[in-house]
Amino acid sequence: MRVDAFDFDLPEACIAVRPASPRDAARMLVVRPGEPLADAGVRDLTRFLKAGDVLVFNDTKVIPAQLEGDRTRADGAKAHIGATLHMRVAPDCWKAFIRGAKKLKVGDTVDFSANGHQLTAEVLARGVDGEADLRFDRSGGDLDAALALVGHVPLPPYIASKRAEDARDRLDYQTIYAREEGAVAAPTAGLHFTDELFAALDEAGIHRAFVTLHVGAGTFLPVKADDTDAHKMHAEIGHVDEKTAQFLNEARARGGRIVSVGTTSLRLLESAASEEGTIEPWSGATEIFITPGYRFKAIDVLMTNFHLPRSTLFMLVSAFSGLETMQAAYRHAIGTGYRFYSYGDSCLLFPQETAR
Repeated sequence: MRVDAFDFDLPEACIAVRPASPRDAARMLVVRPGEPLADAGVRDLTRFLKAGDVLVFNDTKVIPAQLEGDRTRADGAKAHIGATLHMRVAPDCWKAFIRGAKKLKVGDTVDFSANGHQLTAEVLARGVDGEADLRFDRSGGDLDAALALVGHVPLPPYIASKRAEDARDRLDYQTIYAREEGAVAAPTAGLHFTDELFAALDEAGIHRAFVTLHVGAGTFLPVKADDTDAHKMHAEIGHVDEKTAQFLNEARARGGRIVSVGTTSLRLLESAASEEGTIEPWSGATEIFITPGYRFKAIDVLMTNFHLPRSTLFMLVSAFSGLETMQAAYRHAIGTGYRFYSYGDSCLLFPQETAR
């Protein structure tokens, strides 16, 4: 399918650089294919769900994965590079997108030390599109602790281009339920939830379940291909445990709907689902790429933010609710002042008939 079909004009003024405060004060556009659009708020979520439904959250935790460093060589030659870690492949190794990748070669050492704290890495391999494999001088928890001291929160480029990261982002760019460290981008649909909203959902008999997908920086990459068939997704690591899979299957058997909070939860559950729609315990890397024509097996409703033009995420929501439906929804959102992207507003999507 032509990537141009997923393009649209988005005024710069629509891009949110700070979240709503409080988090659940964000707006929410409710999209039911074939029905009029409904303007609501995140706090109205219980109006559109029912007792027995299950909200599925991604509990990954964002780490300070943005690094700045100097490459050094035996002859003393130096060059400055930037690295955004995007997937851990070993206790001491990460795949990273490199700014200034042409300055690196296999065997180079990069000094990422900052704030009086030491951290270095060796370049093990170079990939395409500025990717490299880095092996650090420490591993496991010691590496995690070092990254926390020298790294920065990897704000999405459409925010970072407008302002620098600050102390607020360490809180704002993290869900209140984040617990599994490893993401380099937040599962942003979950940023809207507060303890007060959780209490309202509990009172309404709406359940919660948690899965983990460590969101990589590849989520920010534009689709450069002209056709979706030529695009390659970057892998992301995740897991669905046996207890959660059983709980979701039982809830669905009782008539409850599986409501994915975010595209990351959706992609993970679809990766874990059998052709018959049973959610299986699952662990590994997923490169699932969802475009119109895909038949959804695990998900009944999707809560998500507003996405970039020509992005894999706009392709996903178009597959779920229909391309024309989503084009109309985004035109409405732009025209009525909804805020877009990671710190923006939300939409609650219901599936088109052909998506199931």
